[in-house]
Amino acid sequence: MGGPAPEGVPADFAAGVRAAEAGLDGGSWTLTWLEGRPIAEHASGLRVVQRADGRIETERDGDDEFGLDDEDWLA
Repeated sequence: MGGPAPEGVPADFAAGVRAAEAGLDGGSWTLTWLEGRPIAEHASGLRVVQRADGRIETERDGDDEFGLDDEDWLA
């Protein structure tokens, strides 16, 4: 993040992103929202998500709970 979190980002989510960022060497983040919950994706493939129950989790691109890649739905 490199600075203050954007307005509207929950403090616990911002803390999760900062913790994940501590182990990274540079790169940029993309912040999106899905069903009202924030998702931060780093250029390295690291993703910080807020689950429906409020938990903040970090995962790597490809850690899909269904074992599918993002493009598998096209097949």
